[in-house]
Amino acid sequence: MTTETAPEPSRSGRDWGPRGTVGVSFAAGLGFENVEVRLGTRRVLDGFSLVIRPGEIVCLLGDSGSGKSTLLRAAAGLVPISSGTIRINDEVVSGPGRHVPPDKRGVGLMFQDFALFPHKTLLQNVLFGLDRLDRKAARDRARATLARVGLGDREADYPHRLSGGQQQRLALARAIAPRPGILMLDEPFSGLDARMRETVRAETLAVLRETRATSLIVTHDPEEAMLLGDRVALLRDGRLVQADAAEKVYAAPVDLSAARFLSPLSEIAGTVVDGRVETPLGTVPAPGLAEGTAVTIGLRPVGAVRISRTGNGVPGRILAKRTALGVDIYEIGVGGLDRPLLVRRAADAELTPGRDVSVSLNVADVLVFAQD
Repeated sequence: MTTETAPEPSRSGRDWGPRGTVGVSFAAGLGFENVEVRLGTRRVLDGFSLVIRPGEIVCLLGDSGSGKSTLLRAAAGLVPISSGTIRINDEVVSGPGRHVPPDKRGVGLMFQDFALFPHKTLLQNVLFGLDRLDRKAARDRARATLARVGLGDREADYPHRLSGGQQQRLALARAIAPRPGILMLDEPFSGLDARMRETVRAETLAVLRETRATSLIVTHDPEEAMLLGDRVALLRDGRLVQADAAEKVYAAPVDLSAARFLSPLSEIAGTVVDGRVETPLGTVPAPGLAEGTAVTIGLRPVGAVRISRTGNGVPGRILAKRTALGVDIYEIGVGGLDRPLLVRRAADAELTPGRDVSVSLNVADVLVFAQD
């Protein structure tokens, strides 16, 4: 038997309903204090602490296995915690001797695989969480929510008739329809192709802003986290490494591993002498590091290194070049460096492999880390 899947009719936000038409939630605060979760002998969360303000959107970022999805499930009450406390609006919902059931927490959860009910229509899927309303009110709200995500004319269809992007919209509609105070999304865009992801992501963010629900979004994509989150929380091995506004996490990562996770780096080893580090590209300030400290200089592909046809920088040579979507990606060889520098900049047809260039540093964007 073949399964029919309707194509996504367009890639634009016009497929969604008018903005500002979704219901508003009463946002709740969410707090984690020294939360530990063990699954068998494995410690998945280890002393995790974070306070999320009402209405804030926080993106959980980290490698697979870092504890991101477990944190969502613990907050939703689907996974018991081993120690610590989880609070919603200052009420302990998980803690010593206390575990509030998932349906009593006012939390909406959108799973990575969407977890739609295949035997229910789109309208029935959205109605599932609205049993506390009378029948007419529930149907009115479900229909309004489907209309907001652009599926108002598909309410009698079944999930298998939808494209991947439309299934994502249905899962979002089902999660927001009860107007939860806290909304959690687990890798909500991972199953979408690149052409669709940008639009769906932008419209989903608009819906989250409209609901005003406190939102926790799991992702492994640094760019996605920085585009969506008021703050980015970086996890590693079940621990919170850093939590701050996206631009601060990017500009001032807490350590070299965090910097590597957020983007590729060109790295140069050096030693602090008189508060500076001498490199083949020039002098880099190293404030706060002791004399003689061994350091790693980190250079992101965008911003830290300038290349030009002529200039006062050190000589370099273009070893390789790739162009994609109006951006050039270069490998630049410089005397004294073991590996080529990675540089991204606006496309320039005159900068070709084999050409000599001038290379200089933008020291404001250079990262300096003491070596372990």
